[in-house]
Amino acid sequence: MAEPAALEDPRTRAVNEKYGDDHGVNLGKLRALAKRLKTQQELACRLWETGDTAAKMLATLICRPKAFGRDELDVMLRSARTPKVHDWLVNYVVKRNPYAEELRLAWSTDPDPVVASAGWALTSERVAKKPEDLDLTELLDTIEAKMKDAPARLQWAMNQCLAQIGIEHAEHRSRAIDIGERLQVLKDYPTSPGCTSPFAPVWITEMVRRKERT
Repeated sequence: MAEPAALEDPRTRAVNEKYGDDHGVNLGKLRALAKRLKTQQELACRLWETGDTAAKMLATLICRPKAFGRDELDVMLRSARTPKVHDWLVNYVVKRNPYAEELRLAWSTDPDPVVASAGWALTSERVAKKPEDLDLTELLDTIEAKMKDAPARLQWAMNQCLAQIGIEHAEHRSRAIDIGERLQVLKDYPTSPGCTSPFAPVWITEMVRRKERT
């Protein structure tokens, strides 16, 4: 606990707090600490139980993802209320766990929009890497009906799924772009120079252009 605390920087915390993250740890230094610690499942569990955001993030980096049971991951996700902890738990732990698909299905329709956003993040992964057995038309129907009025984090996850469908599946591309154009979700999202806008029509078009160039 002392080592992550020593990485705290007040200026970094001030920036992170604008986005809902209550930590000021330099992520590169936190990853370096995790690399030195290597995999330690028991320590990871103890770090997670502290409730400290930086400790939880470190826990996702040194745990054994396949060691967690389904119910354990469900409880962990529901306690991961800050965006960075939530994202790291989904990407570094849940996606590598054998219960990922079962949890994707359960979380996608959860009444808690933050939990549901995890289900949609897992769905985006399936769309891009393992689309077999997914009903992409049904996913687009749901996005078209619900994304516009969804809470921010759920809306972001649904928008990512919309973009992935358009990028990876040419037969659904025109509809995905059309949905994005009509709903206008994230159209005015501030984007740094050199970065791609998260506005789905722009995102889809740019990523397809890059793929076609390679």
